[in-house]
Amino acid sequence: MDLGIRGKTALVTGASKGIGRAVAEALAGEGARVFLVARSAERLQELAKALREKGAEADYLATDLAREDAAERIQKALRGFGEAELFLGNTGGPPPGAAKDLPPKAWSRAFDELFLPMVRLTQALLPGMEEKGFGRIVFVTSIAVKEPVENLALSNGIRAGLTGYLKTLSRELAPLGITANAVAPGYTATERVEALLAHQAEREGVPLEEVRRRLAETIPMRRLGRPEEVAAAAVFLMGVPAGYVTGQTFVVDGGYLRGLF
Repeated sequence: MDLGIRGKTALVTGASKGIGRAVAEALAGEGARVFLVARSAERLQELAKALREKGAEADYLATDLAREDAAERIQKALRGFGEAELFLGNTGGPPPGAAKDLPPKAWSRAFDELFLPMVRLTQALLPGMEEKGFGRIVFVTSIAVKEPVENLALSNGIRAGLTGYLKTLSRELAPLGITANAVAPGYTATERVEALLAHQAEREGVPLEEVRRRLAETIPMRRLGRPEEVAAAAVFLMGVPAGYVTGQTFVVDGGYLRGLF
């Protein structure tokens, strides 16, 4: 299938590793021009170089999305690269913790790091998308928006709120030729999930491999997902053929969730 995004400019945040990196690689493979954002300049430089060696156009900016001026800095950097028509909004996850134990400051920090950056960047990119009459916004959220995950209260709450924002936005943008969707990964083989499993193993006093094995047994496919499998869904939603899909959350979880919706 030709996704129709060859030559279009894509902004990918959280691009230095995991799902963000996999999306950037997939977009480049479709011929999109890819602008990479994350905190690690070293990782971004390595990825941009790898993409260019494969014939893609790629550039990057190292910045912390939680900075109030991050959206402004990214927009300024994009002026020399190209106005973004595709936006993959991806952030790191907050620390684990039970809802009853987390202080208000932890919630404020999670809001500043996960929610506000997506709002700021979306608002910064929308004028250009509106002018072209085309835009694709895809947020990477989590299965937590469908079914809260134990001991991940911050992620459960903030990502659910982000989904509400995205759903509302999708209805406002639909007449303008701009879609807004989310990809909700299940347990995927990323550094983030590995860190969470290590935290659980330490808390329970059991080997890390035991925690991995138990988790895999709860997934019908009996394995964790691969970042490129999540990326495939995200990149499809950014394509021209997905122009009638908006306001949706696409779960990529190997059949983990049991609910009908």
